Amino acid sequence: MRLTFIGSGNVATHMAAAFKNAGHRIVQVYSPNMHNAALLAYHVGAAAINQLTEISSETDIFIISIKDDAIAQIAEALAVHQKLIVHTSGSTSLDVLLKYTNKAGVLYPLQTFSKIREVNFLTVPLCIEAANDSIYADIKELAATVSNSIYSINSAGRKILHLAAVFACNFPNYLYGVAQQLLAGHEMDFNLLRPLILETAQKVQQQLPAPVQTGPAVRNDQTTMAAHLQMLEGQPHLQAMYTLLSQGIIKNNNGGHEDK
Repeated sequence: MRLTFIGSGNVATHMAAAFKNAGHRIVQVYSPNMHNAALLAYHVGAAAINQLTEISSETDIFIISIKDDAIAQIAEALAVHQKLIVHTSGSTSLDVLLKYTNKAGVLYPLQTFSKIREVNFLTVPLCIEAANDSIYADIKELAATVSNSIYSINSAGRKILHLAAVFACNFPNYLYGVAQQLLAGHEMDFNLLRPLILETAQKVQQQLPAPVQTGPAVRNDQTTMAAHLQMLEGQPHLQAMYTLLSQGIIKNNNGGHEDK
């Protein structure tokens, strides 16, 4: 199929590469920043543009992969071409596109992407939604060329999924950063924690999180938790975070599990 990407960020970069590798033609890459558009376009054999007036109608699908609050404006501009328009957002409703066209759908990849790190796209869950059954079938057929995990999830369900993803990915990564700063403040290497982080992530590939929860909070070890809070003196935001998360673990588990 002929695809045009609106956006050149992390999601667009990985998705465009996956579709190109699957044999699809990337017609154009649009970004208001010409350098960014050109960089992705070069890698996927497309034309780079930075003006919506330069959009070509010689495409089958427009894939909008930009910040959520700009999707509606872009969709309105693209609707004149009367081609299928999909967005890749986890938290934006399909209705945002339906205001401007009945040829609309969603293709949301549930994964964290960075331009500097390769991802096996075949393992990425693709969550799809469409304005009607015919469009759904087209999007599903397209999705199946790049992923082995395809799910039908409506806008309401996708918002819950996106919220869950923030808790499962964005917040833990922030906490990794907090841990790194704590170690760096005492001239210790973050590499010390990497095996622990890996083991924690591997556990939940086979089991649900609650049964494998470890640490002082799950044991309700008040002495250790009080000592930790004292060590965070002078950093009230970290003390508040530590207390809130510990209380959540205690409430969620109501008892002890394996020691750590």
